[in-house]
Amino acid sequence: MLDLLKSRQSERKYLDRPVEREKIVRITEAGRLSPSASNGQPWHFIVVDEPAVREEVAAATESELLRMNLFARQAPVLIVIVGEKSNLTSRAGDLIKQMDYSHIDIGIAAASMIYQATAEGLGTCILGWFDQKRIRKVLGIPSSKKVEMVITAGYTDNRLREKIRKPPGEVITYNRY
Repeated sequence: MLDLLKSRQSERKYLDRPVEREKIVRITEAGRLSPSASNGQPWHFIVVDEPAVREEVAAATESELLRMNLFARQAPVLIVIVGEKSNLTSRAGDLIKQMDYSHIDIGIAAASMIYQATAEGLGTCILGWFDQKRIRKVLGIPSSKKVEMVITAGYTDNRLREKIRKPPGEVITYNRY
């Protein structure tokens, strides 16, 4: 697992090579099987691999002015994560604890999918910058639903960059802060 974590990075350049459907099935299955508070499963995954639709969704993630996500059009697959209503038990816990656990659950599902993609030999990048209304319109998502994130996926040149992380002593302690 640590080797997998070390080899995953946010990719912003993709090869012009389609991704096999079997790999996408395993990636979304990793998300579907992810743990969630009270088994609420507050997600819906939309795989976007049809070129015309993918182009429209990718365009909705871009900001020319800020030079954000211009690489998204290169990715052969986009996975759009839509927030769904959790089950009653999970929602009750949210109210009691005054915490929306669905965002954590969706983050866990996204992490499961990006690590499965890495295991499949694919690169990914999680996008949080996008035009919510535009994506909802393109994909026919009801206005009552929220697009939580978009994951780009595809083959890359597999060149690993050095990971810059804080040293363990700055982020890990035992028994006390």
